[in-house]
Amino acid sequence: QVQVAESGGGLVQAGGSLRLVCVVSGSPLPMNAMGWYRQAPGKQRQFVAAWRHGDLKTYVDPVKGRFTISRENTENRVYLEMNNLKPEDAAVYYCGAGKSGLEFWGKGTLVTVSS
Repeated sequence: QVQVAESGGGLVQAGGSLRLVCVVSGSPLPMNAMGWYRQAPGKQRQFVAAWRHGDLKTYVDPVKGRFTISRENTENRVYLEMNNLKPEDAAVYYCGAGKSGLEFWGKGTLVTVSS
């Protein structure tokens, strides 16, 4: 059974940094894509960043230059390095992973940014 687990969320002051970690377990094969989404209270879930096979990385415009997604070689593990955090970055961050048309999601990790 494939499971996705996020960690690394917490409380940080504006301008600070956090590193989120997503680990996919239970899959004998590497995921084709892994990414991060976030959902703030009262808002829809929003795409943040994604890694795809071939080391392709994409970001939503508001985080470009501040967030970096990376994948650990041969592992179903991705990181989201978040720098210069802003109050509008506060949300629950979810990790998603995809393989062969299937999607797997974690339960999220909370990021709180104080101004």
